[in-house]
Formats: sequence, structure tokens, C-alpha cells
Amino acid sequence: MGKKAAGLTPLQEALRKAAQGEHPALATCYDLIGPVVFSLAVRMLRDRQGAEDVTQDIFVQVWRQAGAYDTGRGSAEAWVMMIARSRILDRLRSRAAGVKVKAVGDALPEAPDAEDWPEDLAISREQAVAVRRALAELAADQRVPVEMAFFDGLTHTEVAEKLGVPLGTVKTRIRLGLMRIREALGDVIGDEGQ
Repeated sequence: MGKKAAGLTPLQEALRKAAQGEHPALATCYDLIGPVVFSLAVRMLRDRQGAEDVTQDIFVQVWRQAGAYDTGRGSAEAWVMMIARSRILDRLRSRAAGVKVKAVGDALPEAPDAEDWPEDLAISREQAVAVRRALAELAADQRVPVEMAFFDGLTHTEVAEKLGVPLGTVKTRIRLGLMRIREALGDVIGDEGQ
């Protein structure tokens, strides 16, 4: 396994590896920001199946264009979300015009297929179960803001408004909740990159 590039966030590192053609990097990108992208797609499209389809298209485009990401021009999260917003808006426009959008992945035989790495799928399933378990063990005052932020795609400000609590309190509860989840995951996620 290659050494992590100095000063890169986990998503930036995953994009760097994706640009080098390392297939597991796409799964890492999805693990890091996929739920936020999917939540945005669901909220904008109001269609779960359409959101699943466009999310797949978004990550195929992320895979193909990973080499175009420039750390000097903004965060990796903002770059992925810009692609997501663009693809979702394209889907909304085509839906309004009654046009079927061709999936980005249709012409990409080189895009990684999850079937190519079953051990990664098994690890991902195990991690997903562990995350759900760790999330369920959180106190409600931490679990609810974490779920709203990561599964509903709300900003910290939106979570604070919906819960009627100060923004600082929401940020603290989310940070503590994420720390507890990370501690609970321990061996399942491992200490990669540290």
C-alpha cells in the first residue's frame, strides 16, 4: 500500500489514488461522501430510484475526472458536490423536457465494477453494519443531529434550526457523536492512513 501524501484529507487522498487508476479508491470516495451526495439527490429529485441512478453517474464521473481535481482550487468535498449538483440539475432539466438521460457510465468499460473486488464488498458490508450499530448506541441528542447531517444532507445550521438548539450545540453533538462512532468501530474500520 502506498504512503499517504502529506497534508491531504482522506477524500483528497482517495481522489489522488482514483486518478492513478486504483479501483478501491472509488469505494473510498463513496464511503467518505456518498451519503451526502445521495441525500442531496433525493432532496432535489424527490425520487429515490432516480437518486440512486444519478448518484452512480456522479461517482462514475468522479472516477473519470479525479485527475482534474486541484487541491489549490478548493476542498475535495466541494469539488465532488459541484459535480453532483451539475448532474442532478441535468437530470431535473431532462426530466422536465421529457428526455431520457444517458448514464455517464454507459460508455465506460474501464470504470471499476464492484464485482471485481468481492473482498471490498464484504468489508464494506461489515463496516456498514458496524456503523449502524454504533449509531444506534448513541444517545438521541447526538444520534439525531448526526443522522440529519449525514443521511438527510442538512447543514449544521439547518440541523440547529430544525432542532431548535444553538448552532454551537449542534456542532458539538455531531463532533462527539462522530468521535464515539469512530471509537466504537475500532478494528472494523482500522487505522489506515495514520
